[in-house]
Amino acid sequence: MARTNLDDLKERRLGRMTAAELAEFDTTYAAAKLALSVGEQVRDAREAAGLSQRALASRMGTSQAAIARLEAGGVGSTLTTLQRVASALDLEVEVQLLPSG
Repeated sequence: MARTNLDDLKERRLGRMTAAELAEFDTTYAAAKLALSVGEQVRDAREAAGLSQRALASRMGTSQAAIARLEAGGVGSTLTTLQRVASALDLEVEVQLLPSG
């Protein structure tokens, strides 16, 4: 029996979705992708500053677990949270709205 890989499974499931379900999937996927990207940038900036998650959390007045969730993309961060991260790392937040595609 042939094994199913993740890409095949994804394609089968997407192929069975209605237009509304596909739209919801696309929206959710985009949000998750953004959260992962932001988390990666936070982790990279923290590591470049030579700080542990605990040290960054202390500077921000939050918990190490909150930093771990943010870096893992497990939560969508608000602009306020990103500003707090940036301030704790002596950085600035820059937001760009770019054409999709």
